[in-house]
Amino acid sequence: MSRLLGNWRGDKSTDATYRLLARSLRLLILDGRVGLGVRLPGERELAQAIGLSRTTVTAAYNQLRDEGFLLSRQGSGSVTHLPGGPTTVEFGDVFQGEPLIDWTAAALPASAGLWQAYEEALQRLPGYLAGIGYEPLGLSCLREAIARDYETRGCPTRPSQIIVTSGAQNGLSLVLRALAAPGDRIAVDHPTYHNALGAILRHNCQPVPVSLPEEGWDIAGLDAAFRQTGPRFAYLIPDFHVPTGRLMDDASRRDLIAIASRTRTPLLIDETMAETGFGTAVPAAVASHDPEGHLVISLGSASKRYWGGMRIGWIRASEQRIAALGRLRAIFDMATSVLEQLTVTVMLEKGCGAGGHRAEMEMRCDKLIALLSDQLPHWRTSRPQGGLALWAELPRPEASALAAMAQSFGLHVAPGPRFGVGDAFERFVRLPFTLPEDHLEQAVERLNQANTHLHRRAPHSFEDPLRVITVEHLI
Repeated sequence: MSRLLGNWRGDKSTDATYRLLARSLRLLILDGRVGLGVRLPGERELAQAIGLSRTTVTAAYNQLRDEGFLLSRQGSGSVTHLPGGPTTVEFGDVFQGEPLIDWTAAALPASAGLWQAYEEALQRLPGYLAGIGYEPLGLSCLREAIARDYETRGCPTRPSQIIVTSGAQNGLSLVLRALAAPGDRIAVDHPTYHNALGAILRHNCQPVPVSLPEEGWDIAGLDAAFRQTGPRFAYLIPDFHVPTGRLMDDASRRDLIAIASRTRTPLLIDETMAETGFGTAVPAAVASHDPEGHLVISLGSASKRYWGGMRIGWIRASEQRIAALGRLRAIFDMATSVLEQLTVTVMLEKGCGAGGHRAEMEMRCDKLIALLSDQLPHWRTSRPQGGLALWAELPRPEASALAAMAQSFGLHVAPGPRFGVGDAFERFVRLPFTLPEDHLEQAVERLNQANTHLHRRAPHSFEDPLRVITVEHLI
């Protein structure tokens, strides 16, 4: 909380310190940096952290309670709230007797046949128990199966071009450690996958955003970014992009390889969503235009294909780069679970994919679009070519305020700025269609309630001797 508050005093005098503190806490709640239903630090604890008397913090908390921004319960402390929202805040995982709806995760249940694949993997496991179980590059049988899978996607691949990782996120972290140093620039689609942005920032690298146009990719913009900023590499999601769901066509893939070759910019191509299309013919893998992998590093995963609980990913690149990644990988997490590797091997050998979910996801996508059109007709949505979520555009830049308000109605939703650099995309929210249809109906209903409540409060202002602040100003 001390870090979030920052220089909350500003240049103002200290004769109304509690009002300054209350105002700063209020702003954190309104813009979503402190979620709703979150317990604030105790008065004594916060006073010690920011160098105030407990009396001052108590006065600030009391002002927030009077304004409706805090609710208190004996023995449970004070939790954040929005004025005019539900008058009770549940200190748990329910909302007014109903389960909270987490609409932030875009993930699927396990694929059909996964249980049987685990059983077959267990039958194969004794053949590996005499060894030590540490394979920094991954089991040879899985690497062979992944290489064959690339062959089916028009990309000839040798097993020696594959390293198995503990999920795609682990693979991204490994590439960052291998290729980038603190302060290096990394070019990214904008918007892009929020966990990738988080990994780049945690590595103390600087994301260079290249905005997506209304359709497709801005290849000229990527060319300019590569030439002008000299990124260490570019992280791109051409296959059912997160969060927009769009698909890069084959011509753009060839152009991308051309500019990357001309500017000597390595490409980290995230293919974790490649199996989530709605029947659209997917162009050959980007790596097919660089078969030896000197320029393109491909990042794959079993999470969206089979099940997120099975943490198996892989990297495809040149043999030299894979060998170097294997040496580096041994320093950090040694190897990946043998049983899960065998399970993915079985699934790949049997030709299993995410296709079993495809028709269902397409129907849920259409269902969600219809629900939004009915209850929030002023929002803009377009049907994606694949993926697991809609990228919905709001009439006004208020995504963070809406996400904060939605928590008062038992709904967690991901605002657009989570997927951007520098608080961009306040006009967007990501809405997964992976929920069951009845949950989608409840989620849209709660979202509509939050949206209505947000605009009902828009003209209201909060009295402050330093400044009158309106919700409209904040959003």
